[in-house]
Amino acid sequence: MELVIVNTGCANISSVRFAIERLGYQVAVSDNAAQIQAADKVFLPGVGSANAAMSQIKQKGLVEVVAKLTQPTLGICLGMQLMTKFSDEGNTDCLGVIPTKVNKMLADGLRLPHMGWNQITPVNNNSLFEGIAAGSYFYFVHGFAAPVSEVTLASCEYGQPFSASIGQGNYYGVQFHPERSSEAGARLLANFIQNT
Repeated sequence: MELVIVNTGCANISSVRFAIERLGYQVAVSDNAAQIQAADKVFLPGVGSANAAMSQIKQKGLVEVVAKLTQPTLGICLGMQLMTKFSDEGNTDCLGVIPTKVNKMLADGLRLPHMGWNQITPVNNNSLFEGIAAGSYFYFVHGFAAPVSEVTLASCEYGQPFSASIGQGNYYGVQFHPERSSEAGARLLANFIQNT
């Protein structure tokens, strides 16, 4: 199986690669359009700001490449946010492959960014969350979030509800960092590789 992490130039690429390798898989890191398009599964990682990450993707000529993938593609943290239509962070037009947008979090007096372990609630029995119980803990670091909507695959609460995971067609996104989320995170990555 050919697994590729899109080289977005973001800082969490190595930790995502190591987490996949710990599951026993080989994975390439690439910004080569042909290699990304030929992969069986694609990972879109990201940390930092939406406008800087979209600028990197544009500079590498990968906007249309990622937006037209037909194989299962998993966005992680900022990578998930880039799959939406628009982010309030820097008023950024994103890839538009999942029909929702990203807003600044309103945490009802709680500290932002939302950082640390929090519980998620899967919805709709999506294969991404097979064997992951409601109440499982995942590791988050973010100050922007997608609202709960018809594309929500899992929700979380931090001052208010938000989407911990979204999906549409072959595109899946998780707001948390599965590569930093212990056994539950490893299970989610394995589910994506094996079940989507």
